[in-house]
Amino acid sequence: MGQALRGDAGAGRRRRSARALIPLGAALLLVPAWLSRPAVSWAQDGVSPAVTATPQFPLGLVPHQSGRFTVAAAPHDETLARSLLRAAVERDSFPWLPRPAARVLVLIAPDRRAFRDLIGPLAPEYGSAIAIPAERRIIMQGSRAGADAGNPVQVLRHELAHLALHEHLGDLPPRWFDEGYASLAAGEWGREEVLTTNLALVMRGVPTLEALEAAFAGGAVRAGAAYALAHRAVVELAALDPARGLTLFFAYWRQEGELDPAVRRAFNITQAGFEQRWRDRTRRRYGALALFADLTLAALLLLFLVLPLYLSRRRRDRRRLEAMAHAEQELERRERESAIDALLRSVASQESSGESPPSPPPGP
Repeated sequence: MGQALRGDAGAGRRRRSARALIPLGAALLLVPAWLSRPAVSWAQDGVSPAVTATPQFPLGLVPHQSGRFTVAAAPHDETLARSLLRAAVERDSFPWLPRPAARVLVLIAPDRRAFRDLIGPLAPEYGSAIAIPAERRIIMQGSRAGADAGNPVQVLRHELAHLALHEHLGDLPPRWFDEGYASLAAGEWGREEVLTTNLALVMRGVPTLEALEAAFAGGAVRAGAAYALAHRAVVELAALDPARGLTLFFAYWRQEGELDPAVRRAFNITQAGFEQRWRDRTRRRYGALALFADLTLAALLLLFLVLPLYLSRRRRDRRRLEAMAHAEQELERRERESAIDALLRSVASQESSGESPPSPPPGP
């Protein structure tokens, strides 16, 4: 789906994130200052192009503004931009968090190449959007994206959840929680389908939360499983308090500044205890499904390999039987012809010797 360029792992990661944004160009240097300006008025439908006082945007993108959101898109993505802007305004709240107040800029890349140029060389190959919480900016693909880009409304919701979470908690959330919460807030329940075919859950078990952090950088397939496990972890954490979800947890996390004390205060369980609970429940829930799915896949693969051999064997047996039947028919024909020839020669011999041919037996 997407990710957030984070600054929660020290100065080294912050420098890497900064280098990734170099391709944005000098035009975007004006954007943070522009985002701090008061919102301009908009048309009656809630969406309007930016006024002439707004700065120039890269790639000729045209800004549209409503509420605290500005969506900049190429002319061919204007309809998409207005649709995303309207969806963001109409659903501008996130589970268990206070309503966000910071202004947000969404850049819709006109094509895949422009998207790669905008997000920079250090961003992963997978994903259709990226959030930059420190700059309150989202970069996503537009209408010319491939089929794997996903539903743009859901993609934007995912990235906005990143920004809302960071607006309230700063850089406190680790990557697994950041992605898991954004996935939950965007309603990406289909992510867990990945776990039903993941044999690694059976063979190696569910990874630790620490190991899950590194899995997001392990390629598209591995990252897909990491997103699903992170989604599952946040769902499990919220389920510990069915009445209030993560409301108290977020408050305690902001006060304590650390995850483990916040988990203890909110749910009366240690972080290690929650982690073990999440791993056990995930493996029980999806391990058997993954094993069944992989056994089914193996059976189908075996059938795919064996079926051609079986059909070929059937064809060979059928041809052999047909050849045997033809040989038997030919043998019978030759035997009949031989018997008739022998009878004719016998009659001819008797006639030449003057003997009368044997008379037929008397009738009844």
